[in-house]
Amino acid sequence: MAAELFPAKKLPAVTANAVQQYHQQNVSNNNTIQGCNWQGLYPTIRERNSVMFNNELMADIHFVVGPPGGTQRVPGHKYVLAVGSSVFHAMFYGELAEDKDEIRIPDVEPPSFLAMLKYIYCDEIDLCADTVLATLYAAKKYIVPHLARACVNFLETSLSARNACVLLSQSCLFEEPDLTQRCWEVIDAQAELALRSEGFCDIDTQTLESILRRETLNAKEMVVFDAALSWAEAECQRQELQPTIENKRLVLGKSIYLIRIPAMALDDFANGVAQSGVLTLNETNDIFLWYTAAKKPELKFVCKPRKGLTPQKCHRFQSCAYRSNQWRYRGRCDSIQFAVDKRVFIAGFGLYGSSCGSAEYQAKIELKRQGVTLGVAIIKYFSDGSSNTFPVFFEYPVQIEPDTFYTASVVLDGNELSYFGQEGMTEVQCGKVTFQFQCSSDSTNGTGVQGGQIPELIFYA
Repeated sequence: MAAELFPAKKLPAVTANAVQQYHQQNVSNNNTIQGCNWQGLYPTIRERNSVMFNNELMADIHFVVGPPGGTQRVPGHKYVLAVGSSVFHAMFYGELAEDKDEIRIPDVEPPSFLAMLKYIYCDEIDLCADTVLATLYAAKKYIVPHLARACVNFLETSLSARNACVLLSQSCLFEEPDLTQRCWEVIDAQAELALRSEGFCDIDTQTLESILRRETLNAKEMVVFDAALSWAEAECQRQELQPTIENKRLVLGKSIYLIRIPAMALDDFANGVAQSGVLTLNETNDIFLWYTAAKKPELKFVCKPRKGLTPQKCHRFQSCAYRSNQWRYRGRCDSIQFAVDKRVFIAGFGLYGSSCGSAEYQAKIELKRQGVTLGVAIIKYFSDGSSNTFPVFFEYPVQIEPDTFYTASVVLDGNELSYFGQEGMTEVQCGKVTFQFQCSSDSTNGTGVQGGQIPELIFYA
C-alpha cells in the first residue's frame, strides 16, 4: 500500500521513463548518474531531488544501517536530510555537530530507513505491513511527524483482532494515544478473537496486565485464562525456560490474580482451571469454598465479573405490521445493504417473529462485503407471538469499516407468518454512528429499505 503526499504531475513519456529508470537504479544503492545534463530531464525541484535519493552522486554522508550481520550502507546528502528532519539538522549543523563521514544506526532496519529517506527526498510515502512499525520507529526517532502520522493511519486502517494486541503494545511504546484507543475498541469488541490470536502471545508483560485488567473485555473468563496460559508458554520460550506448569505460573507472576477465576461458571472452574495445575492446592480449595460456602474466604483474585460491552441497536423501521398472507418463508433470502461512517462491530441481527402465536424459527444469518462472507451462523430462536424483535448473534462480532456497503442477509425456516417492518429509513443515527441503508440484489423474499425483515442491527461501537 502506498500513498503520495504530493501527487506527481504527469511527465512526457521520455521524462517519465527516465524517472522510472533512476528510481529503479536507486533501489539497489551505489548509484551514479551518467551524463552531464541529467538535470534537464526533470522540470521540478521535487523530481530532481528524487533522483538524489539513495544516490552516491554528491553524497557527503553515509549511514551504516541495521544490526550487525544485516547492515546496508546508504548514501545521504546533509542539506536534504537537514531540511527534512530537525534531528538530522542538529546532527549535521547544530552546536554539537560531529564531522563524521559515516554514521552507524544499528537500531533501525534498512528497508524502514530507506522508506523514511524516500519520504524526505521524494515526498512519497511507501508503506507495507511488514515494515510499517519499524518505519514508525524511524520516523519517531528522527522526528518526521507527517511520516509518523501516515504510519499510524496505515496501522489504524489495517487494524483487526489478529494484530490488535501487538499494535496496542507498540502504540503505548510510541505514545500514540489515538491508535491505542482504536486498539482497545477492537480488543474489547472482539476480545475472544484477539485473545486467541498468535499476536497475543508476543506482547510484553505490561500489555498483558493491562488487557487482563480490562473491565470492558467482552470475553468468557475461561477464554481469558486459556489465553494467559498460552502467553505464559511463549514467555517461557523467550526466557529459555522449560514450559512446565511451575514455570508458567512463575512468568505469570501476580498477573494471574487479574484473571477473574471466581467469576467463571463452576463447571468451567471444576473441569478446566482446577485441573490445570496452575493454582496451588490452597487457592483451589478457597475458590471452591467461594462458590459453595455461605461464609466466603478472602481471595487475591478479582471476584466481580467484567462489565463487558453493552450492545447497541440500530432500528431501521418506524412501525411494523402483519397481514394474512405476509411475511412468509420458503427458504428465500431477506437481505439489506448498509454502511456506517465509523468502525463498528456487528454482533448480530434483531428479527421479527410469528404473528400467529408462539413459534420457533431456524435462521441462517450472514454478513458479506463485496460477495465475501465475513460471518455466518445458524441459530434457532423462539418467538412468543408479539411484535418484538428477537436477537440472533454471530459467534464473534464482525468488524465493519466505514464508508463501505455490507450485505446483511437471513434465510428463515418456519411455518408461521411473521411481522414485518414498514416505513423504513435510508439513514439512521445511533449515538455517534450513522447507518445508511440501500436495497440488496440478494434479497429474494421482498425485504428492502421500505419494509421487510432484519429490522435491527446489533452492534458495538
